[in-house]
Amino acid sequence: MSQLPDLLVSAIALVRDRRVLMVTARDREVYYMPGGKIDPGETPAQAAAREAFEEVALRLDPDTLEHLFEVRTQAHGEPDGRHVRMAVFKAETDASPAASAEVGAVHWVTTADAGRCPPAGREVLARLEASGLID
Repeated sequence: MSQLPDLLVSAIALVRDRRVLMVTARDREVYYMPGGKIDPGETPAQAAAREAFEEVALRLDPDTLEHLFEVRTQAHGEPDGRHVRMAVFKAETDASPAASAEVGAVHWVTTADAGRCPPAGREVLARLEASGLID
């Protein structure tokens, strides 16, 4: 049986008032981190910055993003054994995130919302809470 390759993705963790920014896709209930797949030739930080702009209209300089951690877990909506490897970067900006064409809505989330997240999102919330960044 062949092993499916990990999905390599990057995401931003924008924390304000002990909550982290998450998004929902149009007509979907699942909360996920603003981010997405790393394109060929892109660094994880460049992918996180590009996806932040595409999904929540935030212009971020990849060089200012702080790598927090990486999570590896079962990929949401993929066959069993297909994992996602998500590099999570702390973002700092005073700009207000806004849902783009790709995103239905933005949400400020705490660990109380973990039940609405796929496995990678739950892991991110737990790690951010353990780091003292969110409730």
